[in-house]
Amino acid sequence: MQTPILAIVILFFVIVMSAFQRVNIGLLSLAMAWVLGYFIAEMKLLEVIAGFPLSMFIILVSVSFLFGIASHNGTLEKITSIMIRLVKGRRVFLPTIFFVLAVLLSTLGAGNIGAVALLAPIAMMIADKTALGALFMTTMLIYGANAGTFSPFAFTGIIANGLVAKLGLSMNPWTEIYFPGLLIHSTIALANYFIFCFLLRKQIFHPQSFSLEPAVVPQPFNQKQIFTLSAIVIFIVGVTVFKMDIGFLALGLAILLTLMGAAHGEEEMKSVPWNVVIMVCGVSTLVSVVEKAGGMEILITWLAKISNAQNVAGVLAFVVGVVSSFSSSSAVVIPTFIPLVPGLIEKMGTGDPVALISSINVGAHVVDVSPLSTLGALCLANAAKSENKIKLFRKLLIYGLSMSVVGAAASYIFFGLR
Repeated sequence: MQTPILAIVILFFVIVMSAFQRVNIGLLSLAMAWVLGYFIAEMKLLEVIAGFPLSMFIILVSVSFLFGIASHNGTLEKITSIMIRLVKGRRVFLPTIFFVLAVLLSTLGAGNIGAVALLAPIAMMIADKTALGALFMTTMLIYGANAGTFSPFAFTGIIANGLVAKLGLSMNPWTEIYFPGLLIHSTIALANYFIFCFLLRKQIFHPQSFSLEPAVVPQPFNQKQIFTLSAIVIFIVGVTVFKMDIGFLALGLAILLTLMGAAHGEEEMKSVPWNVVIMVCGVSTLVSVVEKAGGMEILITWLAKISNAQNVAGVLAFVVGVVSSFSSSSAVVIPTFIPLVPGLIEKMGTGDPVALISSINVGAHVVDVSPLSTLGALCLANAAKSENKIKLFRKLLIYGLSMSVVGAAASYIFFGLR
């Protein structure tokens, strides 16, 4: 069997195993990346290791550490209590509040990862206290973050615009790159909101199912909490205004809080969900090796054979969505697929590059609820202690994969039929 085909087989083998086995998918992926890269594709060991997403690792660990401090010293508890009281018991408004906040933060420059990193710890705690559920809150938060992530000020928007410029194409950064994502993700979020409100109507609208207990009535912030709250504000301003690195800024602030006595250090490090971190980084490493082994090129060749000018947008969005479900949309999928657009059009003999790039952008991000993407992983990592994270992992994975069909349909309608 040829190496590129074998690479695809190994990748799907890992995905199937993750659904039926208790073994950590990240560890399995790292092992298979080594087997595929070193023994089958004859890569040097350093090439295999280079696929490890160090930046993602730093973000996940550092943000979890920082907000672990905020959780451990009671800062998040008080912020949660204040936000709950602001809606005066009307929990139905909470998911929309986080959706709007995520859109604004992402558009202003934090991007999808920054917005979710900033909001997930508080959103997940509120989801637990109000019985809205981690799945509901995760979907609204991620769709909000992705609705604004193609802003020219945001990391993903900068990547997309840069890749388009390298291809020599002219696309308006607002109307042709930002707006399609905003429109589609907002539409999905709206439908998602009404579906979950219907499914959870007893928890959401029952007057006795949500009450402010004395334990959650906000009290004045103590000195440690004021230090922590100040660090969170600095984090928000640093990411959104000064475009500082999310991971290293979070790490620096967390260490500063520890030195100032607002945290113990060792206790808060236990709040880092190492199991989730290994899952995400391990799979991303395997995907990188599969790409180097030529597995993705096979998919493009296959796409060209089954597509035409009308359905290629939907088909491409579907394939990209499936791949993005277990990989990083911004760091892996978009840089991998957008440069292949001219070659795909050449093999097909026709095609609209603007429509195909928009389909890739949308298809790659509608599935980010997947726990194997950075956004899904951040929400999973910040889920309440009472949440069964193994079950939540599977729910998010199934939900994320199913959205590849929705992304394909939306891309076909918006970009294929025009």
